[in-house]
This record gives sequence, C-alpha cells and structure tokens, in this order.
Amino acid sequence: MKCVIAHQVVLSRAPEGPLAAHIGAFAESLHAQGYALDSIHRHVLLAACFSHWLQRKGVALGHISSDHPAQYLRHRARRVRRASGDAAALRHVIECLRRKGVMAAEKISARRLTPAERCTQAYAQYLRDARALARATVVNYVPFIRGFLTDRFVDEAVRLSRLSADDVVRYVQRQAPQLHLKRAKLLTSALRSFLRYARYRGEVTLDLAAAVPVVANWSMPAIPRAIGADQVRQLLTSIERRTATGRRDYAIVLLLARLGLRAGEVAFLELDDIAWGAGQVSVRGKGGQRTALPLPTEVGKAIAAYLRHGRPRSTSRRVFLRSKAPIRGFLSQCAIGSIIRHRLQRTGIQAPTTGAHQFRHALATQMLRHGASLAEIGEILRHRSPQTTTIYTKVDLQALRTLALPWPGGAR
Repeated sequence: MKCVIAHQVVLSRAPEGPLAAHIGAFAESLHAQGYALDSIHRHVLLAACFSHWLQRKGVALGHISSDHPAQYLRHRARRVRRASGDAAALRHVIECLRRKGVMAAEKISARRLTPAERCTQAYAQYLRDARALARATVVNYVPFIRGFLTDRFVDEAVRLSRLSADDVVRYVQRQAPQLHLKRAKLLTSALRSFLRYARYRGEVTLDLAAAVPVVANWSMPAIPRAIGADQVRQLLTSIERRTATGRRDYAIVLLLARLGLRAGEVAFLELDDIAWGAGQVSVRGKGGQRTALPLPTEVGKAIAAYLRHGRPRSTSRRVFLRSKAPIRGFLSQCAIGSIIRHRLQRTGIQAPTTGAHQFRHALATQMLRHGASLAEIGEILRHRSPQTTTIYTKVDLQALRTLALPWPGGAR
C-alpha cells in the first residue's frame, strides 16, 4: 500500500520504526531548505530504510547515536551500492530530530586540556571579552600562542613569570623561516599581543613584547594586482541575468567593482543594511566598524532585481543566498571568491588573480587615475591607516614619470 509523505513524496509502504512518526517533518524541513523533489524523495526513502533497520536492531528513538548511521550504511552497502550523499542525508535526519528536540544532543566527553591549552583558552577569552577583537583575529592568534607555550613548557604547568626574552627570540628565529612572510608577521603580532596580556595580568614584569624580533619586510614590496576596467566590463556583460544565479552574481560583482567591498562584507550583507530611501548601504568592515556608503543606482537596481526575481524564499536576513540546497547565507567570504573564480574561468578572462580583492584594487587604481587623492581613496576603501592607501602610488605611472631622473649620457 502506497504512503504519501508530506503531500509530495510517495513511498511503496508506510515507514516503520522509531523514526516513522518524524519522517514527514523531515521531508517538510528539506522542502523549506530548497531541496528539489527528487532529492527529498531520496532522503526520505533512506530515512525510512534507516528507521526500519533501527527497529530490527531494537534501537529506540532515545538511544540513537551518531554511530548508528555509519553502521547502517555498512550494512546497506552489502546489498545496495553506496551513493556519495547517503552519509550526509542521514546526518540531516539526525540534525532535524535534534532541532525539534526529539533527540537530545549527543554528549561529547571533554578532552582534558593541557596547561598550555588552558592558558591559551584564557587568552582567547580575554581577546573576545576585554579587547572585543574580531573572531578572525582570535582564530589567527590562538594557534601561534598555543604552539609557543607548548614549545616552552611542554606538558608542565605554565608559569609565565619564567618566560624570558631569550625564549621569545629563539622561538621566533626557529619558526619564522618556515612561514610565509605574512604568516611570520602574524606570528610576531600574536606574540606581542600575548606578552602584553601576560604583563597586564601581572604574571610578567618585564616588557617582553619589546623583545619580539621584527620580521624583515620591505615597505610596499608589490604592486597591487588589479583587474582591468575592460575585463570588468567583459565579466559583467558575460553574466546571464535571466537566471536567478546570474542576477545574484551580477549584483555581487557590481558591489565589488563599484564600491570596492571586501568579499566578507558582501557575503555577510543583510537586508536591513540597505536603506533604499536614503540610497545607502551600511557595511560592516574590519573590527566590526560600520560605515554608510552611497548606493549607486546601477548597483541598487541589480540588487533589487535579484531580491525580486532571483532570491529564494528564506527566513535568512542575508541579501545573498546559496543557489542550491540547503538554501542559506554563505558561510564565509570564500564563497564570494569561488563565485568570482568560476565566472572568470567561464568567461576565459585572464585576470591578475582569481580572487575578489582585485576589484578593490581596480577601484582604487581607477580613482587615482581620474584625479582622486589618496585621502579620498582611503575614505572610500575605509582604510584605518593612511599608510595602507599609499601602496596605490605605485600604480600611478604618470605621476611617477615626473620623478624619474634623466639617464646619464642621454636616452638610448
């Protein structure tokens, strides 16, 4: 006898077992996340088979663990060829049951932290609570400090009062040569921050932060790699705006190219950040600082077209959503970089890089060539330090020619 699940999925028989009463809710959850009917059917069928297997094993709803899906898939593989999405489908089942409170969250036995890890954990808490640093900064600093403390104290109790300038210098000398220049500079920044924290707590009396060696680095060693204006136009023209994904990507590229937004600022832009009446967009930049920027008509129209005729229905407040299930906002700025990389490859544009930041460089370069001052560029790009903006003087070739000295003996 056929069984209809959630008014859309038809099974050959009614589900049995501990999950039977919840499979309908699972199907509704998948539908709400934007899954196609075929995908929902596969998920529901697998969930029903899993429930039947649990019943045969005598596993009650309250005793299902995260190990059971893997056990079932091994059992199923003896008869049916395993599909790549089976494990993810069963994870979705478990997550759905936990969200609805049907299954309790699985208790994970906490691993005993080492003294170095406990000290690092306290430092990370200080960065979040007392310093209000961005999550990305904390995530970047913590591994360096954990490594430093583990190297110095191994598994012994961490006594910061025993730290010396020699400990700091030797550690940097050993680690820095193994790292990329930017990572090496990040290492020294993290160490200075931690040693100031140790002094703030009164566990270190000397200013050990001053002992952290400076990583050798030429000022502004590279020229900003900016995508060309013609390439931007070619990219925008190539995007098919009759599709939902095309409308989304077109609006994203315009935000990058016309406003010079960072990838993360685009990824995490929310509906409430756009003041349509005022023609402004509020951007959350580095350090959580908000800045109101004018919203060009071209960009506003592109965003509006996506919101009206392309954005999937969702409870998410993010402006830009994934085009495939599960429908939700992007998890990180990497998604924006992935979109740009895909679009450049598809169009065959040989851009300087495949990332999103080149549009920011392109905007600054164009502004400079049209007579904008460095102060104006820094204001648009929201640079916190004027020094950051001075790198664009290297792309103003017309101005640099006036500084060139005549070649001795005349030009050849």
